[in-house]
Amino acid sequence: MDSTRVTEQPTSYERPDPGATPADAHGAFLPASAPAHGPGSTSSSSPPSSAPASPASPTSLASSGTAGPGAEHSQPHAGQEPDTHRPRPAPEGIPLQPAGGQKTDVHDHPAADHPVAAPPAPGGAPEERGGQERGDQDRGSREQASQDRSAPVPDGLERRTGQITPPGKPTPMRRDGDRLRFVGAATRRIARGIDLEEIVMGLCRATVPTFADTILVYLREPLPVGDERPTGPLVLRLRRSDRIPAERDTEGGFVPAAAPARSELDSIGSERCTVRPGSALAEVLRGVRPVFTDAPAARAALPELLGESAESAVPDGQRAILAPLRGRRRVIGAALFLRGPERVAFEADDLLVAAQLATHSALGIDKAVLYGREAYIADELQRTMLPENLPRCTGVRLASRYLPAAETARVGGDWYDAIPLPGSRVALVVGDVMGHSMTSAAIMGQLRTTAQTLAGLDLPPQEVLHHLDEQAQRLGADRMATCLYAVYDPVAHRITIANAGHPPPILLPLGGRAEVLRVPAGAPIGVGGVDFEAVELDAPAGATLLLYTDGLVESRLRDVWTGIDQLRDKLAATAQLTGPDHPPPLEALCDEVLDMLGPGDRDDDIALLAARFDGIAPNDVAYWFLEPEDAAPGRARRLARKALSRWGMEDLSDSVELLVSEVVTNAVRYASRPVTLRLLRTDVLRCEVGDDVPQLPRLRQARATDEGGRGLYLVNRLARRWGATRLSTGKVVWFELNHGN
Repeated sequence: MDSTRVTEQPTSYERPDPGATPADAHGAFLPASAPAHGPGSTSSSSPPSSAPASPASPTSLASSGTAGPGAEHSQPHAGQEPDTHRPRPAPEGIPLQPAGGQKTDVHDHPAADHPVAAPPAPGGAPEERGGQERGDQDRGSREQASQDRSAPVPDGLERRTGQITPPGKPTPMRRDGDRLRFVGAATRRIARGIDLEEIVMGLCRATVPTFADTILVYLREPLPVGDERPTGPLVLRLRRSDRIPAERDTEGGFVPAAAPARSELDSIGSERCTVRPGSALAEVLRGVRPVFTDAPAARAALPELLGESAESAVPDGQRAILAPLRGRRRVIGAALFLRGPERVAFEADDLLVAAQLATHSALGIDKAVLYGREAYIADELQRTMLPENLPRCTGVRLASRYLPAAETARVGGDWYDAIPLPGSRVALVVGDVMGHSMTSAAIMGQLRTTAQTLAGLDLPPQEVLHHLDEQAQRLGADRMATCLYAVYDPVAHRITIANAGHPPPILLPLGGRAEVLRVPAGAPIGVGGVDFEAVELDAPAGATLLLYTDGLVESRLRDVWTGIDQLRDKLAATAQLTGPDHPPPLEALCDEVLDMLGPGDRDDDIALLAARFDGIAPNDVAYWFLEPEDAAPGRARRLARKALSRWGMEDLSDSVELLVSEVVTNAVRYASRPVTLRLLRTDVLRCEVGDDVPQLPRLRQARATDEGGRGLYLVNRLARRWGATRLSTGKVVWFELNHGN
């Protein structure tokens, strides 16, 4: 037999040579035992008998073939010796790695027992029958290949690589497509998180057990926000560590048959480490790219990250990857991926996978920190715009609720307020600025502050709305809001209400018959050039007044008046549960009102303010007019003593007489009209002295030579609380004493 040159050629899609028996449409494979020859080598061995090749044979065998000189890609002519068609090379990028550190001989596997077709001896079938034989051989080869591919595969065998994975071990990623699918699934899982904990958990759950047996995630403490420059040393704290869980994780696409036993990897990880400038860990983090821990720099960085005792637990070789987490500006942490000794080590391509995971996680963490800061600012802004605690007012009990439009829009323009007024009165306010954004919240804060200032001047409700309208026009042409302002007098059992385009309040008296109060609607605040009208209504003791914003009664599913009717029915049904003689508890009533909202009903912010009118009984009130003369303080002491004796509070007589005498003396010294004196008996004893002088008294330290200036000092020391409020016609000075004083 003439010597032939054996060459290894790239894939060709030419027709097979005449007389060849290909294993598939691209050519024939040589037997596994045939050695590969370089150019110019010869082979004198006789070819084996032809047989169809199994498609399950390993594709990583050495490729070899024969060709005539200078005819590597040419068709043979008649009368020439047919060349052997070049073999199909193994796919690139699919490394053949043993399972458990042992190589698998392809001849020991049942799928490789079939002999591989070889070129026939010269002088084969005549050329006129070559076309028909080639067609029959092609059809037979395709049928055999289809049968082999449909044949059952032994447990643990990868068809492409011929590797057997022992039971109970995670299936290694051998192909580039496997890695791409894993990275795609992992990044989708990481991207689902919106806050820091969700993103870190997504990284851990996507990685273990598909990519690693153990993962440790270290994050900077504190995490920098945006463009902030961190101060102090770089401190990494262990945020989360995950091992192979007992349950299966099917989202990654590679499912372990059973969870392996716990190993020394479970003891890895210290809670906190400080990265020293110029240290090995600092250099690795500065390099940004993931590295194997068997590299000298990474091996030196492990004791600094994990602690001296945990370094020995890290497996040797390429079984650990240290990946820095870098956000938009700087390194914000590190992730350590580990595989146990019983598992296949990492490959070079796994560094790219770790880089993708680290990049997506770091950017997600960076955005989560920014989102957390924005949510914190929104929460703080909304919290400071709304009253932190409702005041305790005489003769009225209060309860409130606030719900934002959504979790992603935590600020809005709805607000409520309760403002104590002189004479034991209280102002109840609820309003709604258009929109639920940061701008709406800022405008709401300005309007609420303006309303508090106007209430302190004791202006009528319609005047308060008029000044709010002027303030809204000064803020901008499109700054519009609705508002309802009501003043409750517990002594007179009356309430005065003015409305600026807001939904009407609902009154729930004892007996459970809720009614919508007929209040003039008025124009919204910010329209300008309109008048506001106030109405005065009865507020019987035991009744409940409910003020709310339109987010409670209006949605895409119902209009405002339909929602108001449903709210009225809900209040009536709740009141029937406690009976006609007992009003429902305020807190429970607010919860029941919010329960009327369905899952898709909340399209806007909701502010809710409920007031229970207890009032003050007429026999608990004592009221007198005193002429501004020198005898007024003495008369005030005698009247107060009689009232306390009638109420059975003689133990307070000395303190009340002393304080009333001091306050009345200051009032009659400058007043030109009669001075008012009123005593109120509730849970405390309250004394109010009014005059027509607008200047408010101030507490000061009297000198030893001063004849006066000590009256307010005594009030401040003996009274439970005291204060002074300016009225439109003067001022009121009041103080309170506990019954036990």
